[in-house]
Parts: sequence; C-alpha cells; structure tokens
Amino acid sequence: MKYNWFAIKIVVICVIIWILQLIIPPLTDNFALISSEFFSRPWTIVTYIFLHDDPLHIFYNMFALALFGSVLEKVIGGKKFLTVFFISGIIAGTGSILFYNASIGASGAIYGIFGTLAILRPRMTVYTGFGFPMPLIIAVSLWAAGDLLGFFYPYDNVAYAAHLSGLVFGLIYGFYLKKHYGETAKPKRKTKSNIEEKEFREWEDRWFIT
Repeated sequence: MKYNWFAIKIVVICVIIWILQLIIPPLTDNFALISSEFFSRPWTIVTYIFLHDDPLHIFYNMFALALFGSVLEKVIGGKKFLTVFFISGIIAGTGSILFYNASIGASGAIYGIFGTLAILRPRMTVYTGFGFPMPLIIAVSLWAAGDLLGFFYPYDNVAYAAHLSGLVFGLIYGFYLKKHYGETAKPKRKTKSNIEEKEFREWEDRWFIT
C-alpha cells in the first residue's frame, strides 16, 4: 500500500478553506449543513465537513486528524482511510440534521477515525486531556461517554449527535476490517511505503498526543 498522506492533505485543504471563510464570509453560509435546506442543497452533507468556526475549532480538529488520521491511514491504506473519513462525515451530518439546525466541522468524520482505530489498535497508548496516558480504547470510551452526556444535557454549542453517529460507523467499520488489519492480523503482502516503518513509529511515539 502506497502511503499517500491523505490525512495531511485534508488538513491543508481545511486550513485553506478556513482562511477563505475569513476572507469571504458568505462562503460559510453557502456550504454549511443547514437542516431545513438540506434537500435543496444536498451537497452540503459533504462540504460542511471542510468548514470550521473559530481558531480553536479548526486547531483541535486538524491536530486530531493529522495524528490519528495518519496512523489509521498507515494501518489500512489510503482508500480505506478516505472511506472512513467521508462516510463517517456523511453519517455524522445525517445525525446533525436530525437534532440540530446547522452544523460545520470535521469532528464527526474524525470520530469515525477514532472508532476504527480504537478497534484495530485498542492498546495504543495516547496522552489525553485527562492528564495521564491510557489505551486508545479507554480514551475513546471516555470521549464517547462525555458526548453521550452532552447529548442529553447539552452545555455548549457542540453537535454531540454528530460525534456519536460518526463514532458508531467507525466502530462498525473497525470490526469489519479487524480480521485483516487488527493487531493480531497477518499481512497478506509486504507493505510498500514512502516512509520507513521505523521512521513512522518514531514519529508516532514522539507526537501521538491529544
């Protein structure tokens, strides 16, 4: 599998679009996912993924996408990574339509990445906002519990239903891929990559925090 850096390329695209949002304010309204206008503008179920609100919104999303997305892409390959990202984003958008007036951001797609990676690499250690390292599967479980609590008791402007919808698809897809890409799976063929495995592992150990 050739490593195509799709996660990083999406980060670059999102940052460019966010800059354009600042320069051209109507861009956000024209491509945001507005529930009441979905049937007249169905393409917004995809375009909303690339829009973001403020600097913190895009920073945290792109930080997570660059790190978790790059690791997942390395594990399952570029095409399957894009499948996770876009289908999770679309399903998250569907969840948003059902519960919110409007939505923007890649959070739902990123939660799909969390879910898939948590199944394929559950013991991967991550450093989280909880203040100490833990296995990825536990971190994702805690994030999901926080979103579930926020869904029933919302306390800020966050599309919790979108997060959970994307996560559910990611988990399901992770179980589907587990036989061939899980921790104990045997590779069918040698992996050809633009980066050496040792180099990637060193990068992962150095930067895999959230």
